[in-house]
Amino acid sequence: MANLKLRDARKSYGALEVIKGINLDVDDREFVVFVGPSGCGKSTLLRMIAGLEKITDGDLMIDGTRANDIDPSQRGLAMVFQSYALYPHMTVAENMGFALRIAGVSLSERDHKVKEAAQVLELSHLLDRRPKDLSGGQRQRVAIGRAIVRNPKIFLFDEPLSNLDAALRVNMRLELMRLHERLAATMIYVTHDQIEAMTMADKIVVLNNGRIEQVGSPLELYNRPANIFVAGFLGSPKMNFLPATVKKTSSDGVSVALASGNTITVPVSAGTAKVGSKLTLGIRPEHIRIGQDGQFAGQAILAERLGGLTIFHVDIASDQSLVIQTEGTDATPLHTPLSLQIDPTICHLFDVDGKSLAGLN
Repeated sequence: MANLKLRDARKSYGALEVIKGINLDVDDREFVVFVGPSGCGKSTLLRMIAGLEKITDGDLMIDGTRANDIDPSQRGLAMVFQSYALYPHMTVAENMGFALRIAGVSLSERDHKVKEAAQVLELSHLLDRRPKDLSGGQRQRVAIGRAIVRNPKIFLFDEPLSNLDAALRVNMRLELMRLHERLAATMIYVTHDQIEAMTMADKIVVLNNGRIEQVGSPLELYNRPANIFVAGFLGSPKMNFLPATVKKTSSDGVSVALASGNTITVPVSAGTAKVGSKLTLGIRPEHIRIGQDGQFAGQAILAERLGGLTIFHVDIASDQSLVIQTEGTDATPLHTPLSLQIDPTICHLFDVDGKSLAGLN
């Protein structure tokens, strides 16, 4: 397979710059996911790598070779789109082998590669069918098979599961993860779904407004977000954010006062924050407990009972709300007084620019 590097890669349409200086390394056999909200530039960046969009400035390196001006067909990449784009008049085998046929590969070699890919994707019994006779998941596997037969250096996926229903998306996620392991392939995958990113990636690239916000493993980004954007984007339900004011800084961390009147000491370095500075306290829903003598008082106004877990929406005394994730068996009644406990050691503090204050360890 291959490695890939982007160095100060930029893309402009006239005066509008949409990709604003991307620096990124994708290692051999790595599963990298580009994730971010609609319009953040993730699909444009993928198309720049594929050669479907011209790079305005900067460098794309594939296996150490500058690839900016190499024709897309010569880059050794294969792309799977959101749309299956299968030829309706062709069989599964013909669809999978079409690119090889255009490239002049012999019939016997085409047949061998198609059957090999079909076995990997469990499509062997469907090779004589046409797309109209397949389910959505089967069509997507045919589209992936069409990429596999080319034996690319890098697989590129542009939101390939968006057209599938929820249950099928889960199954296809698992199939793609198994495929990555089986092929020992380098893969770059674009999605707006942070659950897909968290469950599939070796490395996540969080994009926002044409820039990289943070790069790291799923747990690194979840537990140590670089800023308030990453903290709020990754996690479902999303992180709670509360305004806070610095009361004291010490070797133990930063003590902040909340609108509820409570003071909490979070074990982070103060950085440029001083007494009186305005910060934002971040608390993940699963890190809040319903108990006695907590830092907040409130009442649950809504409960989402999902079986294995329950999500409470709680109004707190400071005219704000918190989202709390508890066990599915939690029978806490609505509209009764609650005491909420949080563990300051797993909270986050963000400065006025949204940057995370670094931990003490």
